[in-house]
Amino acid sequence: MEAPDDLPVVGTLAELTALVERDRGLYVRWSRGPAADLRAVSSTDDLTGVAMPGLSANPLDVEKWWRDRPVELWVARRLYDYGHLPWEKGPGIRPWALKGREVARGPDNEPLVTDVRPLCWIDEGVIGEAQKEVARQKNPWGPLRRTGR
Repeated sequence: MEAPDDLPVVGTLAELTALVERDRGLYVRWSRGPAADLRAVSSTDDLTGVAMPGLSANPLDVEKWWRDRPVELWVARRLYDYGHLPWEKGPGIRPWALKGREVARGPDNEPLVTDVRPLCWIDEGVIGEAQKEVARQKNPWGPLRRTGR
């Protein structure tokens, strides 16, 4: 599947939350974009160089145990937890939302997805909103990458 990188851009956390509330099977992927990713068809394990059976992504679907808590906080956390990736992976890495089908799990227990349909880029400002939302919580947490940037 060829995918252009001229996707629409989600500019607010509220917009992304509305997308998550409307549909299931959504993921966020941090990369150079769908055009490059969908040519490769799969991710590669950074440690071993092994090709995996899909693209690594992080689910946006709200889990049932979240109950009636704010969906916006759920989405904020899903973005915040991986906000270190642009610094770790280098220039050009940015988040984009996709719809896909989980086929396996990667070495960090992340979903590996196929049948990818790119939906939108996620603006950098949305990441800033997510950081602020997390900071407002009674017991804020740190991103998954706990070492310095």
